[in-house]
Amino acid sequence: MSVEILDGRTVQSFVEDESAFNSSVDALFAALDADRDGRLSYAEMAGELMALRVREAHFGADAPAPAAELANLYGALFARFDRDGDGAVDQDEFRAEMREVMLAVASGLGVLPVQMVVEEGSLLKRAVDKELLATAPTMAA
Repeated sequence: MSVEILDGRTVQSFVEDESAFNSSVDALFAALDADRDGRLSYAEMAGELMALRVREAHFGADAPAPAAELANLYGALFARFDRDGDGAVDQDEFRAEMREVMLAVASGLGVLPVQMVVEEGSLLKRAVDKELLATAPTMAA
């Protein structure tokens, strides 16, 4: 984890760089694809979905939720990724949904820089690193 300063433009620029974004999302997809079949099952994505702590972060809930409520919530999140409804998420579906998620993050951050803790290797950290590389002065040889 590291503390970084970023804004919506940092994230949007990262998403708009199709090569950098797709490479990063594909690496995440590969890490989640435990059976290496090129598709993510609910079981493969469940840990990542639960790590988002959507209920706590977005609904302000601090008490444990009933199992059925959590199953419905994370099932609905999985369904967002599984756009064709076939029970698995392919790489194109994963890229498309991650693009929407990251653009929503960019919109939520707005134009004012904020300081936040980001996980090493996360898409937000990669966005910050890409911006830092782009703005770093080049060393004269």
